Amino acid sequence: MEEQANKSGLCAKNFQKKIQGKDVNLYFLTNDNGMEVAITNYGGSIVSIMVPDRDGNYANVIQGHDNIDDCISSPEPFLSTLVGRYGNRIAKGSFVLNGKEYKLAINNGPNHLHGGPTGFHARVWEAEQINKNTLILRYVSAYYQEGFPGELEMVVMYTLTEDDELVIDYKGRTNKRTIVNMTSHGFFSLAGIANPTPSAMDVLCQINADFYIPIDETSIPTGEILKVAGTPFDFREPRAVGERIDADNEQIKNGAGYDHCYVLNKREPGELSFAARIVEPKSGRTMEVYTTEPGLQFYSDNWADGYKGQHGATFPRRSALCFEAQHFPDSPNHPYFPSVVLKPGEVYSQKTIYKFGVE
Repeated sequence: MEEQANKSGLCAKNFQKKIQGKDVNLYFLTNDNGMEVAITNYGGSIVSIMVPDRDGNYANVIQGHDNIDDCISSPEPFLSTLVGRYGNRIAKGSFVLNGKEYKLAINNGPNHLHGGPTGFHARVWEAEQINKNTLILRYVSAYYQEGFPGELEMVVMYTLTEDDELVIDYKGRTNKRTIVNMTSHGFFSLAGIANPTPSAMDVLCQINADFYIPIDETSIPTGEILKVAGTPFDFREPRAVGERIDADNEQIKNGAGYDHCYVLNKREPGELSFAARIVEPKSGRTMEVYTTEPGLQFYSDNWADGYKGQHGATFPRRSALCFEAQHFPDSPNHPYFPSVVLKPGEVYSQKTIYKFGVE
């Protein structure tokens, strides 16, 4: 049977494999406007988002691979995947909860990053496609998996709306106090992936934050919360990402560019509100981010080296921008940061929206 044609040119059979005793597949979401999103249940990775430019030409605006083996062995293990149980860094892989110290994998310099080497990005999720717009992924993280206390049941729902929004809804429950900080690590290239994928330095970026969280030389928060005013981190008005990315600034040097968590402006905690907007000037493509989370990690893809991706595309340094909606890095070790503790009987809940358009 011929595979149904899709805009991305991806073949579902190239993603079909049994891993961890579970079936991996590729799922396509579509809307009536012609947008298409492809997601694999291995790590919840978004491998394609097909959106038109101002002339109606479609391109994939998220970095991904075109087969499951490349996803698994990617030089960037978090390439457009779900991240959990804890997105971002935890200092020295250590935190105290319930009066007990927990030790996690050290997988980023001296620190723990993104739930560890076998975190949610490297797990097969149970998948159920409800309709052409909606995919539900489920995963149960075992007690002490990657060192975290408590069994965690996580449900993530992807919805492609008729307003060209990719909505990611997260819900989690635990049987023992634990920490949870989920995110989606999309590497967005609004120019469209290519060989080579164009630099994202001309992209105009706006971030709805008056404050950001400075980091030490190992990318751990210093504990301060500083104003963006008068710094290269001020994106309250749209500016080109590359304009100040190599500024003579200690924070820029510590992140090798932008790799910092912004404290989003909120009227009240947990409200779904505007977080960021980017515009790619050549194509006219736009993306807006809305989230219930208090923070947004802005990462300018500072460590890519031109490795190969989908359909012969290559991903050079700074060819993508990441907007990871989340709680603040290293929150368990900073009591005055918003809490990431989840208790039995509570529901972890997060909603983040990536809305695509053109101007």
